[in-house]
Amino acid sequence: EKRRREAEALLQSVGITPDIPNSKDTHMHTHTHTRTHTHVHVHTLLFFNKHFCMKPQRGFRLGMAKVTQVDFPPKEMVSYSKETQTPADTQTHTQEEEEEEEEMVDPKPAEDSQEEKADEEEKQEEVPPKELTEEEKMHLLNTEEFMAFFDRGSRIVERVLSERVDVCFDYSGRDLEDKEGEMQAGAKMSLSRVFSDERWSKNRVVTCLDWSPQYPELLVASYNNNEDAPHEPDGVALVWNMKYKKTTPEYTFHCQSAVMSAAFARFHPNLIVGGTYSGQIVLWDNRSNKRTSVQRTPLSASAHTHPVYCVNVVGTQNAHNLISISTDGKMCSWNLDMLSQPQDSLELVFKQSKAVSVTSMAFPLGDVNNFVVGSEDGSVYTACRHGSKAGISDVFEGHHGPVTGLSCHSAGGPVDFSHLFISASFDWTVKLWTTKSTRPLYLFEDSCDYVYDVMWSPIHPALFACVDGSGRLDLWNLNNDTEVPSASVVVNGSPALNRVRWAHSGREIATGDSDGQVLVYDVGERICVPKADEWTRFVRTLVEINENRDEGDELAAQRLLA
Repeated sequence: EKRRREAEALLQSVGITPDIPNSKDTHMHTHTHTRTHTHVHVHTLLFFNKHFCMKPQRGFRLGMAKVTQVDFPPKEMVSYSKETQTPADTQTHTQEEEEEEEEMVDPKPAEDSQEEKADEEEKQEEVPPKELTEEEKMHLLNTEEFMAFFDRGSRIVERVLSERVDVCFDYSGRDLEDKEGEMQAGAKMSLSRVFSDERWSKNRVVTCLDWSPQYPELLVASYNNNEDAPHEPDGVALVWNMKYKKTTPEYTFHCQSAVMSAAFARFHPNLIVGGTYSGQIVLWDNRSNKRTSVQRTPLSASAHTHPVYCVNVVGTQNAHNLISISTDGKMCSWNLDMLSQPQDSLELVFKQSKAVSVTSMAFPLGDVNNFVVGSEDGSVYTACRHGSKAGISDVFEGHHGPVTGLSCHSAGGPVDFSHLFISASFDWTVKLWTTKSTRPLYLFEDSCDYVYDVMWSPIHPALFACVDGSGRLDLWNLNNDTEVPSASVVVNGSPALNRVRWAHSGREIATGDSDGQVLVYDVGERICVPKADEWTRFVRTLVEINENRDEGDELAAQRLLA
């Protein structure tokens, strides 16, 4: 009993209150320990029985009980907060959270890293390009996609390479003293551009010029055949660009017959019309990758069979026609959408005698029915397309050689001068006419060679230009002087100037020569820009011209009577 009490005291000293077993319930109690009892309690009882209960009561037997630890997860308590329902505007991570995330990231397997390294090495290895055979190269070069890409790309690159900008330009005007001479020369005419191509224009003659009505920087020039290159096409038409400083044509077109006339199709920005020496009329389209014509008229009796020196598109946006005249005196009206046969044709015959061999044609401003033609016999005729008097109406005799150029007055203003026109001829003269009289109003005899072309200014009522075979370009302002030109320039080398054409702005003028060159001149404002009183002054000039003509007629009559 004493030892038992000592054992109980010892147990109490360590915080254990021993239970005294009474019966078999003590053994059963050992097997019904809950999860909350620890191994410490069990080992303590064993220690007590071994050391203090030296003589246990009969019938009791102590042993080691097998204890299994089981962990049950606590019940999950789901709670909702604003942060879990609504995403935060800005995501802020603390340093601890970032470290935890880095720890949670599983390291990539070694196999994956090796595969990625292998892929990178393969990518780094440069695969040599496939070498194309000559046949494959030719097939690629002849594909329509490559030709369209190369044509457009080369044109853009040429524009960029040809651009020259004066980065040293002084806007303060300090360098005006050095350029005083140039400014004085610019008051009249100064050479701006020279267009020529070694292959397509050399050894050819410029036969016609025309400015685009939609794109004022584009100029088309037609050329005849090159006798030194029999294998090249006989007819060529080149479109030059004034906007960029490149020296190559914007577009190149050709046909199998020499092109005698060319014009931009008004109301059709992409079409160019050409009249050929064979009598065919060809139509080129700059949207096509081909340099040949997209349409052409037939060589038959219903169309032209002689050289076509005159083509012109007249009318309005919704009702327009292509008018062409050949040297056999036949005038045809065409629809640009169908050139298989003319819509209308007219034989230009004067007084039922012989056909008029037309070399030039002009329409008055705003008129699509009445027109003027020049002929090889030196006469000028007025005619009309429709009505009971269709055909030749009047004849204007005065030139002693073939008429090479005609131009109707085209400057609109407060006074109507559409009845005036001028003509040029092989007789070295330019004549001023009015449709109201068959006699010439005035005769300009300053040239010393064939006068090949003439044209009124589109903005100045009293200004016109003419070119001759000596390489001279003359500008005549009739309000200033009728005896000598107001400005004149001779082209280097003195080649024959065959054609002259004012730009629509009236500030630039182009001329083509017998060497295949197209020269563009800037005209000074003092000459080309009209003042407010130019129209009234020109009326007085015409009155003086008529009076002088009448006085001359009286003197001539008196001489005849004497």
